[in-house]
Amino acid sequence: MAEFPDSYTNWKQAKLVAPRIQLIPLEEIDFDKIYQLAANPLVWSQHPNKNRYLLHEFETYFKGAIESRGAYKIQQLDTGKWMGCTRYYDFDPIGKSILIGYTFLGLDYWQQGYNQELKKCMVEHAFKYVNKILFHIGATNFRSQKSIEAFGAVKIGEIDQAYYGEPVKPNFIYEIKNPIQR
Repeated sequence: MAEFPDSYTNWKQAKLVAPRIQLIPLEEIDFDKIYQLAANPLVWSQHPNKNRYLLHEFETYFKGAIESRGAYKIQQLDTGKWMGCTRYYDFDPIGKSILIGYTFLGLDYWQQGYNQELKKCMVEHAFKYVNKILFHIGATNFRSQKSIEAFGAVKIGEIDQAYYGEPVKPNFIYEIKNPIQR
């Protein structure tokens, strides 16, 4: 495992590239393009906050993304088309863990393996610095639960979780351990 860098932001805001996608640090000027993808109610149909497609609800989501200093816009590598958003958050330097979440993809990118590809990219990058990665998945978000289980994460518990600026909702906690812990 690499030594943890002096600045947490430096490693969690590195540009990441996978075979079909790239993850580029999110900036405030990205709001309109990201919101265009998020404005469809179907994107949030199983999420604990089903109203994120509404402008005022999405503004809270986006503000949290920017303040996290770990958020990414997701783009197709070959076309540069915007696909969605994701982030690292809640780094624990003592427990050597971090969470990945707040992920969404526009409907045009569902069921094509993009979510698995972006998770793989983020997990591989984070495992240079941490020993475990956690995911909070809404208790009613069956699509995300199935996806993260297929990715290899194991459900380790339940938590009442308040997403940034939102009310507390029941979530499941999933974990992936670094196979090379040091």
